[in-house]
Amino acid sequence: MPKLLLVDDDVELCRMLTEYLEGEGFAVDSVHTGRAALAQAQSGDYDALVLDVMLPELSGFDVLRELRKTDATPVLMLTARGEDVDTVVGLELGADDYLPKPCNPRVLVARLRALLRRIGSGDGREASVLHIGDVYLDIGRRYVAVAEQPVTLTGTEFSLLELLLREAGTVVSKETISQQCLGRPLLPYDRSIDMHISHLRRKLGPLPDGTARITTVRGVGYQYLAAADA
Repeated sequence: MPKLLLVDDDVELCRMLTEYLEGEGFAVDSVHTGRAALAQAQSGDYDALVLDVMLPELSGFDVLRELRKTDATPVLMLTARGEDVDTVVGLELGADDYLPKPCNPRVLVARLRALLRRIGSGDGREASVLHIGDVYLDIGRRYVAVAEQPVTLTGTEFSLLELLLREAGTVVSKETISQQCLGRPLLPYDRSIDMHISHLRRKLGPLPDGTARITTVRGVGYQYLAAADA
């Protein structure tokens, strides 16, 4: 049973969502302030967090910023409808996905299940280890290293890197990335993929010769440049 932490200052909304999520097979804890969220997230063993942006004491952004210093637990942020800046900031800080409020509980469940499927994708279906150039990715252990140095990725970043490494040398379309790494069709004006790619570039750094690992093919998608080991 997936264990969720639901964070929103609307107590009645939390009660309603908790009831719905529990009916869908989730175990749910809920808190209503930013400080309580940070303490609970750091002390509990959660499979995912549903985190509202607007919280008392600490904002959802503050909670996410602190959490990402030590923790890669998947986070789905709830943002005000139409507030694109909230979406961008949340993704910049390491959110795995977002959903505008008010949200349909069925859509929330679908997003959470897609997120958890991606995080649990290392089930032995394919090669458990990818080693391309100086990048080592162990799917079963959810472990990544560059030049033998560990790199901490969020769940979505891990799934994105896995896809790009499997298709190294080939352009992967944004549509494919959205379906396989975000669990949903590509949405118009959705900057999520661009933000996750930006994070990957920063965390992985350039290739040993100084060139970019991941290139943008404008209007199409992205390509990991290093050739796979023979």
